[in-house]
Amino acid sequence: MPDGRLPPVALIAGPTASGKSDLAVRLASALAARGRRGVVINADSAQVYADLAVLSARPGQAGMGGIEHRLYGAWDGATACSAADWAQAARREIATAHAAGAVPILVGGTGLYLRTLIDGIAPIPPINPAVREAVRALPVAAAHAALAAEDPERAAALHPSDTTRVARALEVVRSTGHPLAHWQARREGGIGGAIALHPAILLPDRQWLYDRCDARFAAMLAGGAIEEVQALLARSLAQDLPVMRAIGVPEVAAFLRGQASLLATQDHGARATRNYVKRQLTWLRHQCPPEWPRIESEHFDEETMFETLLLGLRLT
Repeated sequence: MPDGRLPPVALIAGPTASGKSDLAVRLASALAARGRRGVVINADSAQVYADLAVLSARPGQAGMGGIEHRLYGAWDGATACSAADWAQAARREIATAHAAGAVPILVGGTGLYLRTLIDGIAPIPPINPAVREAVRALPVAAAHAALAAEDPERAAALHPSDTTRVARALEVVRSTGHPLAHWQARREGGIGGAIALHPAILLPDRQWLYDRCDARFAAMLAGGAIEEVQALLARSLAQDLPVMRAIGVPEVAAFLRGQASLLATQDHGARATRNYVKRQLTWLRHQCPPEWPRIESEHFDEETMFETLLLGLRLT
């Protein structure tokens, strides 16, 4: 039960295409009806980039419904936004909202962002550049074999083909002399103990989500995604930047290079989105605290889902 003496923060976490942005606007409207302003704060790792308005399905002015939105399109694609970067900015926005008597409404599906903000971040020292270069040059199979020898616990928890996570775990143990678990046990900077969190985890039917993903990616291609990627490619950004690896960017880039037809691009982009949704659902089901309410429906009732929050504001 959230502590009514602490400043409230609402959290709407859900997979792509689950309708979480619309729900956030409805919640903010319910707050306004009770004389309290709501401020929607983005927690989606693609929607932070100014370059990805279309492919990230970032809400436009109409979708914002007159509600204040923060951290949408706040980073230029040339600058990677890490979980720590986002959490620092989110803490500022939450503090600003509370100082103004408003209720922050966190919205997103990026689990690492949310965990970093709420639980804190592991204080891992900077990685030695020479170590990082050597690790990143290894084939993933060799990196996983090395990790199995140097940090067997982490290696057992990771898929052998997970290039990014295997490399990260290996560079940490080699650079710091301690496995990743050592640092993760010493998380710092989380705000979980300083707020009254009112969470809702959206877990609607998977096939319903997949159908929405397919329709949405087709609409993106017809609604500016091709031009968006064309503008990105014209910037000649490094290919390992998050903005260049966002879902839809590699697929549309292949079309622009003449390597895939428009029909194949639509199929590949929709499939990549569905695969991402599958991973999001797994993370949300198993990584969120068990006491956080799970909403397994396509029909969201903000009054019921956030009854404790809305009732608490009415009583203050």
